[in-house]
Amino acid sequence: MHVSIQATELRNYDHLVRPDAVHGAVYTEPQVFVDELERIFSRSWIYIGHASEIPNTGDFKRATIGLQPVIFCRDESGDVRVLFNRCRHRAATVCQVDSGNADGFRCEYHGWHYRLNGDLAGVPYADAYEDLDVKALGLTSPPRIDQYRGFVFANLTPEGPGLTEHLGRPCMDQIDLFCDLSPEGEVLVQAGASLLAYDGNWKLQMENSIDGYHPNFTHQSFFAAIQAITGVRLDTFDGDSPAACRSLGGGHTMLDYGSINSASAQAPIEALKRTSWGRKYYEDMVAAHGAQRAAEVLVIGGTHMSVFPNLVVLNQQVRTIRPIRHDRTEVILAPALLKGAPDEINTQRLRSYEAFYSPQGGGIHDDIEMFTRVTDGLRCTQDPWIIFQRGLHRERQDADGTVAGQITDEVSQRAMWRHWHTLMQVPAS
Repeated sequence: MHVSIQATELRNYDHLVRPDAVHGAVYTEPQVFVDELERIFSRSWIYIGHASEIPNTGDFKRATIGLQPVIFCRDESGDVRVLFNRCRHRAATVCQVDSGNADGFRCEYHGWHYRLNGDLAGVPYADAYEDLDVKALGLTSPPRIDQYRGFVFANLTPEGPGLTEHLGRPCMDQIDLFCDLSPEGEVLVQAGASLLAYDGNWKLQMENSIDGYHPNFTHQSFFAAIQAITGVRLDTFDGDSPAACRSLGGGHTMLDYGSINSASAQAPIEALKRTSWGRKYYEDMVAAHGAQRAAEVLVIGGTHMSVFPNLVVLNQQVRTIRPIRHDRTEVILAPALLKGAPDEINTQRLRSYEAFYSPQGGGIHDDIEMFTRVTDGLRCTQDPWIIFQRGLHRERQDADGTVAGQITDEVSQRAMWRHWHTLMQVPAS
């Protein structure tokens, strides 16, 4: 045990979460992770993948719900499926490849074969079974699967709030802004992905993704390089920046650059009109969405949002957070291109992603280093509390019901932890 806390207190999460702080045990204790798998990942809507990743019949990718392996695929009828990656005979996984195209899934242990919709298609030497109910032995699926704008989620509980209730209108509005940057209203998550892994807790990445306090310090070398190249200093993350951080409800949070972007409302549009491809993109956007919506979407430029517990939709990417152990996490970062946009627009999005987030990029490794340092620091037991007090006194509730603060405040982290605490208070079944 890395921190000094009684085992009897560990399951009572009132002892571990305060309005402005959390105990280090929430990151380091194996039992906390076990409870999270039961109380969060087995009861919440978990992001599985984007429908554009499996556009054709037989396309598949592996994913997880907590630690449970699933296959995300498109069946012969064109329907999106989420199937547990577990043979119904002896439980061996039936799909070993991260992604690809197949006409079905075959267990290599005893040869049981399954169709893309999960149905059991064949059993070797079936005559040895006296009464084998083939129809009842297909690959199973989570009780609920749903999607919003191509983002596919699964839920292991048969009852409870639906996906739209889980997301909420403010969160869905942000997804709309992300997708409506496409003249066809669709993003394409088909440009590959980067896999990051670190020895630390999954919630460190969730906190970091919507943290506007760290960039000026953690990423100062990258920002300095940008300033040296362009002559422009990025002041988005200064303590007096008009940008905000925001709680959207349900543990979903965001960094809100709207006030900065609206100050120069026509700049992105005028810049687009300087090139033939940019002008076409703008005209296609107006034709698709109308002039007012097109201007709104282009000025805002997407979103920077976390969807609790495992999805981040950030600038030009879709990020999936995969918990492995209490002290091990994988993060999948996938660029999102805009369907129907000129090649030049999508090339810009790729170059922007590569500059900061790719394995050769100048920024994402800074965050991984900080996760390592935090994990090391959590081994100190004398002062176990992690504080999230910044801006608590100046939080405000806006007309849409969301709660906001200045971008370097910790509104987002407090909101995430409040929701985490609520979910963890539900007794384990």
